[in-house]
Amino acid sequence: MAITINTNLSSQIVQSNLNKATTSLNQAIERMTTGYKINHAADNAAGYSIARSWEAKLGSLDVAADNAATGADMLSTLEDHYALVSTHVQRIRDLTEQAANGTYGEQSLKAIQEEINARLDEIDRIALNCEFSGQNLMDGTLENKNIAIQVGLDSDGGRSQISLEGKLFKSGKIADLFKDAGFEIDRADIAKFCANLDPETDPDDRVDAADMLVKIDDVIDKISSRVTTLGAAQNRIESAIESIAVQSENITSSLSTLRDADVAQESSNFLKAQILQQASATLLATANQTPSIALNLL
Repeated sequence: MAITINTNLSSQIVQSNLNKATTSLNQAIERMTTGYKINHAADNAAGYSIARSWEAKLGSLDVAADNAATGADMLSTLEDHYALVSTHVQRIRDLTEQAANGTYGEQSLKAIQEEINARLDEIDRIALNCEFSGQNLMDGTLENKNIAIQVGLDSDGGRSQISLEGKLFKSGKIADLFKDAGFEIDRADIAKFCANLDPETDPDDRVDAADMLVKIDDVIDKISSRVTTLGAAQNRIESAIESIAVQSENITSSLSTLRDADVAQESSNFLKAQILQQASATLLATANQTPSIALNLL
């Protein structure tokens, strides 16, 4: 091999390997400090693109999970208010059964009427104040609307949305509850009939306490039916939440396989690159002295 002064091939070879070792060392350091083996598109162009896509899907799934949870909370709010209404209706039934006994004088019946009126007022108050996120759920304003809960990643209604039918949000006011049970009655007459009062009423329109018991039972059945329908809708939303969790878990697992660094492997790469870097640095010093051999020939 020729001895030259202008071109130090040995030095160039060592420098090239030193640069490679330094690049590998820096890459290992970056991967261990970030925890990712894909930090730039240059590391793995296809993998980088896929990882970004999966990250976007995970973010969207988080939003979908929040949407579903909010929908479940809304239905739980409505169900809890119906539980309160049921308590008052049951008490009204108890008082009506008491009034139907026929052993109470007018004063006692008026006392029963007063409590029934108070219960009726509270039912209407509950219906008017059952609110969630700015929407009233029991005053009937949503009865003709369907509420879509976005629980998926796209606009496909059958796949990514759960539609809550307007019938879930029927009016919960007492007169409307009786109407839903097939009995139209003025709010002012309910307490009178339940308490066996108001003898001046038209006999054709009058309903005594015994008859009201049947009507109230129908109301209770209708409330139970509404709550059952709510429960079915809640089950769908809970199922969607579980499905979202499965999707999120699977994507997260795939993303980890694609992007996460193997710390053990990168530690090994770091030590290997560090040794090569140190060896190259030492050899570079020797290689740089090679041209000086020519002086021995002079």
